[in-house]
Amino acid sequence: MPKLPPAGSRQSAVAALLAGACALAGCSAGDGGGDRGYGLGDRGPDAGGSAVGEPASDGSSAVGQDGGSEADGAGGADERPLVLTTFTVLADMVRNVGGEHVRVESVTDVGAEIHGYEPTPEDLTRGQGADLVLDNGLGLEAWFDQFMADVDAERVVLSEGVDPIPIAGREDTTNPHAWMSPAAGQVYVENIVDALRDLDPAHAEDYAANGRAYAAELEEVRQGLVAALGTLPEEHRVLVTCEGAFSYLARDAGLEEAYLWPVNAERQSTPRQVAAVIDQVREDDVPAVFCESTVNADAQLQVAAETGARYGGTLYVDSLSRPDGPVPTYLDLLRHDAVTIVAGLTGEELP
Repeated sequence: MPKLPPAGSRQSAVAALLAGACALAGCSAGDGGGDRGYGLGDRGPDAGGSAVGEPASDGSSAVGQDGGSEADGAGGADERPLVLTTFTVLADMVRNVGGEHVRVESVTDVGAEIHGYEPTPEDLTRGQGADLVLDNGLGLEAWFDQFMADVDAERVVLSEGVDPIPIAGREDTTNPHAWMSPAAGQVYVENIVDALRDLDPAHAEDYAANGRAYAAELEEVRQGLVAALGTLPEEHRVLVTCEGAFSYLARDAGLEEAYLWPVNAERQSTPRQVAAVIDQVREDDVPAVFCESTVNADAQLQVAAETGARYGGTLYVDSLSRPDGPVPTYLDLLRHDAVTIVAGLTGEELP
């Protein structure tokens, strides 16, 4: 079995990151969150942005369970600009920057697989009514160029300016999951601020202030993750997942990455891929392996069973959860994944 850091350093590392998570959620570090994500799922609209599926207390629209929004005020049309994003993570980021000044909708629903999504006629109608459309870029939304063919709204790619990481063994193909890095997430925020300022100059100062506050929260997550994982021995600093969606987060935290398949569009692991991951887990004595919420974990459970590594838990990437789930916001998603990874790799039990 892997040699883990001393119990004191393990406990303090996880406690520090959990304290940061609870500071966001309004809980105490000792609170047990159960399936709600260690207290993170309680973060509601009053904590700076609304949870997916719930209307914000300030009157701004929340991404509904069908990706829609609610009209502002009783019986009246909502005259605020409509911003359409490709998936729920981006929608939550936009809502935190835009606040009460914009309506926000997501093309894809909670839990949707974003890579190979097929837009519906209703999605196309919504796109035609949008004032601004925001996508991730980096090849994530393979369907999006066709979606935009009949949409006249301004389009902004939120990953513009991120230092891209190629998929291992495919130097001509970029890993698209840049938002999984709290550092890269700050670039997304800058792009959102610029896009909303151009769309709605009258509220430019509000967008800039919201963006600064939101970026500061992302930086807090980044620093907490790096500090907590700093307790790990160098030989155990390997993050093993189903999809290769964590390259950017691994770069932030100084981790090596291993995975069963590079992107969910190709999520059929082969016996050779599984065997290669098993060999790496054994060679590096990796304490724990993980899988993502939108895919089947059976292959990774096989890796755990054959190597003696723990199955460290479920990580979230392409989608937020429902409001009563563990990751109703982007910050919750980052903190949940950070706490789960740190706990898995240090051997610390979560509350």
